[in-house]
Amino acid sequence: MALIQTVEPNEAEGHVKEIYEFMQKNAGVIPAPLQLASASPWMLDMVWQSIQYYSQHPNLGFGLLSSIRYLVAQQYDYAFCTDFNKNMLKMQGLSDDDIEKMEKDPLHAPLEDKDRAMVAFVMKSIKTPDAVDQEDLDGLHDLGWTDNNIMDAIAHGTNMIGSSILMKTFKMDQAC
Repeated sequence: MALIQTVEPNEAEGHVKEIYEFMQKNAGVIPAPLQLASASPWMLDMVWQSIQYYSQHPNLGFGLLSSIRYLVAQQYDYAFCTDFNKNMLKMQGLSDDDIEKMEKDPLHAPLEDKDRAMVAFVMKSIKTPDAVDQEDLDGLHDLGWTDNNIMDAIAHGTNMIGSSILMKTFKMDQAC
C-alpha cells in the first residue's frame, strides 16, 4: 500500500481517466510511476507530457529509450521499471542473453552503432558525470546526434532516478 493517496484506476475521472485508459490500451498497463504522479495534478501532467514527448521523439527510438530506462532502473535498483522495461526489451525481440550483455557493457546493446553509443554515453553520465568530456560529445556529434538529442537522452535517464526515489519513498516500487 502506498504511503500517499493516488488515484486508483477504477476511481479515475476526467483527465486522469483519459490518461489511464490511453495507457491501458496502448501499453497494456498503467505504469506505477504514472499512478503515483496522480497524487499531484501538476506532476501527472508533467509525467504525461514526458511520455507523449518521448513516444513521438523524431530521433530517440523505442529501443534506445527502453534500453536507457532499463539500464538506469537497474543501476538504481528500481524494481518496477527494471521489470517493466526488461519486458519491453523482450517484446522487441531481445533475449535474456542480449540483456545480460547490455547490462555488463552498454556498448553490447543490440542496437545500431549510433544508438549503442548514445546508451553508453547516458550510462557514463549517470554513473560518472564528472568523467564526461568534450571528446564524448564530439563522438556523438560525429555519429549525427545533435545537442538537443543528447540533452533529451540524458534527461530521459536522469528522470528515471527521480522516479526511482519517489517510488521508493512512497512504497510503490514493487516488481511488476
